[in-house]
Amino acid sequence: MTLCQTPPVTPALPTPLRRRGLNAGFAAISAVFLLVVLSALGAYMLTLSNTQHISSAQDLQGSRAYWAARAGLEWGAASAVNQCPSSPASFALNGLNVQVTCSMSTYQDGAQSTRVLSFESQASNGAAVGTPGYVERSLSASLVLN
Repeated sequence: MTLCQTPPVTPALPTPLRRRGLNAGFAAISAVFLLVVLSALGAYMLTLSNTQHISSAQDLQGSRAYWAARAGLEWGAASAVNQCPSSPASFALNGLNVQVTCSMSTYQDGAQSTRVLSFESQASNGAAVGTPGYVERSLSASLVLN
């Protein structure tokens, strides 16, 4: 036997194949999990944005209904000379239905008779109560006549 003899060489496996072991496929599972989480976050942001737009539109409709009801009160007060105008009065204003009612009460204050006209104005968009697009505002006012 000679001292220079080398042992038989076995082909070495490439480095990545030797280390796979228990970590095989971990990157793919992480990527799928990340995609699912980002998709859920995107869907939530889309829903939140849609809700914000609907809420903003409802706020605008509520403001329009308030001013329509206020216009009904102004009309009722302007129409009342010494008595209530024909009640209930209804009219449409910018897509809102306005209904104005008036009632008159008379009070005796010593020798003086005082009349109080009570107005109620209700504005609504005509949608069914409980639907997402339903808007209604109601205002009341009193006018004292001596």
